[in-house]
Amino acid sequence: MLLSFLAVMALAILRLRNLLAVVMLSGIYSLLSAGLFVTLDAVDVAFTEAAVGGGIATLLMLATLALTTDEEKRPAERLRIAPLLVVLATGALLIYGTLDMPSYGDPQAPIHRHVAPRYIAEAQSETSVPNVVTAVLASYRGYDTMGELAVIFTAGIGVMLLLGRARKRRDD
Repeated sequence: MLLSFLAVMALAILRLRNLLAVVMLSGIYSLLSAGLFVTLDAVDVAFTEAAVGGGIATLLMLATLALTTDEEKRPAERLRIAPLLVVLATGALLIYGTLDMPSYGDPQAPIHRHVAPRYIAEAQSETSVPNVVTAVLASYRGYDTMGELAVIFTAGIGVMLLLGRARKRRDD
């Protein structure tokens, strides 16, 4: 059901010319993606998608629309084949790269045979955190999480500086 909603949102985003509606539908798409990640038991990824995709990205796109126009300019009516070929080739390579991945929920997958048993057995003694999920996210992956936050913060500051510079030029 969620995949159907995602497909409908993607098609609606492609068809619209009103950029405000596109931004709103993009935010909804991100929230639907977060719901999909929850159903796949990737709650940490769902939180990130909801915060970044549904929150920060939507806010930045709305701020950009405040500095520009609400309507997309009509493109020339000729079909460009080169970008389509690049997208199709990239998609085919990505699909090819997933062919040797283990099936979803496969108990013999490497993650279930090596890492997960160690985390379950050793997490509390190594981190002193009683919850295994919290131990993994806050302790084992703490530097990774801190790095992600630093990248998001730096990107946000950069966009704010660019928007501020554009507003200053417009006022002059």
